[in-house]
Amino acid sequence: MAFGALFGTALLAAPVAAHAGAAPATVPAAAHAAPAAPAAAATGLDDPAKKEIAMQIVSSAENSSLDWKAQYKYIEDIGDERGYTAGIIGFCSGTGDMLDLVEYYTQVKPGNVLAKYLPALRKVNGSDSHAGLDPDFTKDWAKAAQDGEFKKAQDHERDRVYFNPSVKQGKSDGVAALGQFIYYDAIVMHGDGTDSTSFRNIRKRALSKAKPPAQGGNETTWLNAFLDARVWAMKQEEAHSDTSRVDTAQRVFLKKGNLNLNTPLDWKVYGDSFHIG
Repeated sequence: MAFGALFGTALLAAPVAAHAGAAPATVPAAAHAAPAAPAAAATGLDDPAKKEIAMQIVSSAENSSLDWKAQYKYIEDIGDERGYTAGIIGFCSGTGDMLDLVEYYTQVKPGNVLAKYLPALRKVNGSDSHAGLDPDFTKDWAKAAQDGEFKKAQDHERDRVYFNPSVKQGKSDGVAALGQFIYYDAIVMHGDGTDSTSFRNIRKRALSKAKPPAQGGNETTWLNAFLDARVWAMKQEEAHSDTSRVDTAQRVFLKKGNLNLNTPLDWKVYGDSFHIG
């Protein structure tokens, strides 16, 4: 099954007596009933309400706020050797996703305020350099964030690069909304490249310890193994060595058995408390 527990409804049909010699024979009423619909799977993270929750939880870790929609304009160098980190998902000038974003934005809106930085973004990709970006890039980013098309572009790239792949993998692995969120948060921080701490290699590390539900494993056991591998990956990098977004957030939901990520939710990140009712 794709998501968590399936809830079936027993159909009780009153017996109907068959009368010998009747032409045609009386057919039990239950036989006339339409086939029972398959039990509905638990709601996935791509449900709009669940997705909103996911955006808020990630924002609590990335921006110390549940107001993720206020982060389109966010930009700073947080000293993690990825250059500028910006926007609703932490697009980075040093990792390629910011370049992809500005390229996409320029496709849908040529001549936008950030288009002139494309040559510099291509040059600094793979480094923490600000060459060709300072001194006005941060100001122009904030200006672009006032444009609805730029907000849509950020949403588009978030979904294309991070959200949709994590939900797809989660469904393939047979995990429900919490597991899909755990994947999403991991791919947001670590990307899905070929290095040892990337999402795919975190998952590979977890596979050496447990199996996902789709392979016959227990969902909670699998997610604990994945989070163990995630914590290992975070500790490989000083900038991400605080693992509270796992320890006092995702683990809390998992220990409570909240595999469907149902509200209310209470958690902490970096010592700050958050609540979604």
